[in-house]
Amino acid sequence: MAPVTDIGIDFGTSTIAVYMRGKGIILREPALVAYDTDSDKVCAIGEEAKHLVGHTAGNNVAIKPLAQGKISDFMITERMLKYFVEKAMGRRGILKPRIAICVPSGVTEVEKRAVIEATYQAGARDVTIVKEPIAAAIGAELDITKPDGNMVVDVGGGLTDIAVISMCGIVVASSVPIAGDNFTHAIVSYLRNQYGLFIGGQTAESIKRKLGSTSSTFDEKKMTVNGRNVMSGLPKTVTLSADDVRQAFQKPMMDIVEAVRNVLERTPPDLAGDLQERGIVLAGGGCQVTGMAQALEKSTGLHVMTAQNPDSVVAIGTGRYTSVLAEFENR
Repeated sequence: MAPVTDIGIDFGTSTIAVYMRGKGIILREPALVAYDTDSDKVCAIGEEAKHLVGHTAGNNVAIKPLAQGKISDFMITERMLKYFVEKAMGRRGILKPRIAICVPSGVTEVEKRAVIEATYQAGARDVTIVKEPIAAAIGAELDITKPDGNMVVDVGGGLTDIAVISMCGIVVASSVPIAGDNFTHAIVSYLRNQYGLFIGGQTAESIKRKLGSTSSTFDEKKMTVNGRNVMSGLPKTVTLSADDVRQAFQKPMMDIVEAVRNVLERTPPDLAGDLQERGIVLAGGGCQVTGMAQALEKSTGLHVMTAQNPDSVVAIGTGRYTSVLAEFENR
């Protein structure tokens, strides 16, 4: 049986969240590193890196250590984990922490060992690997210890993890590289193609928050967007509507719906019957696009609910995993 976890880490493509036993979520910062290419050094991590990149000399570049659930740079990953572990622990005792860290359901053994090694190098005493859909289910307060089927769709920044879970295990699962970042990129591409307007990622994120929806609403909002004319390179302004964003969202939304349907088609009949009663739980920061639950309901015929505080459930579930597993094993 794994030891009780001190820290649970949701190490995502876009955001890192840290859960501490008895404290809850204590950190949530961008999963970003500012790297100085001239001096070959890490300049800042997390929130500091976000503010540094783009506001200083061009030699500072942004690095995301995790790309679609896979470690893209081991050294940078180790530095980032160590930074957040030390920031979370502060001066709390001398002993190294027992850390649980989540990974996508489709991770390979090689990738899993890389995550474990990086976490040990970051200062862990013990490391427990938790598959992301199980962490999301626990954080969403689903009882996964019973022989009943529960379905979780965890939409992160770079990856959507879909799984049917029963008795603390994954029965059917799929990980697809379509998630919150794809909705942001879709806005950038749409504006370039339809309006000849080039915008940056932060502007696209702002549009996603204000106008982002996959379904029609009675209040068709509009906003003014400033950017650069693709042809002339000069400043340009357009008025964007919610319908524009809805069109931009069609492709990534259809990809997620298709992935969910694929998992449902592979679900054993008895567990599929459970899902008729229990429905689907949406989790992850990327699931907060308005209309996503309705789009899934329309396609699957199942009730779809969004977890409370969806961007926190994976970190919470990762931190609580060993306790839930101990309870299951002691039955």
